[in-house]
Amino acid sequence: MRMEKNAKKLSAYIGEADRYDDKPLYEALIETARTAGCAGASVLRGVAGYGATSREHAKHGMRMSVDLPLVVHVIDSPDRITALAELYSTMIGSGLITVEDVNVLVYRGDEDADESFTNV
Repeated sequence: MRMEKNAKKLSAYIGEADRYDDKPLYEALIETARTAGCAGASVLRGVAGYGATSREHAKHGMRMSVDLPLVVHVIDSPDRITALAELYSTMIGSGLITVEDVNVLVYRGDEDADESFTNV
């Protein structure tokens, strides 16, 4: 399906070792987005990075970091993203949350997939 629609993208920058309610934080964030009815979410793992503490998170040689940087992206309607950002801000102890405007050109799923985003 081709469409053009203004939307918002929420990005949460966290560490792989971050936890929420005894589970990995990224899993909790994805689950929260799904429960909130968001169109979809992705978790991306970084190779290296640093945040507010300036402590580097990286994989060096044979020693693998257990705290690589992660980014959780969620794209949906402005109302859903605003509500989700409020939830995420209570879940993330240290990290960064950003929201930016995006223009959705294509959003496709299986024929049986929920088309909630296209109806927003």
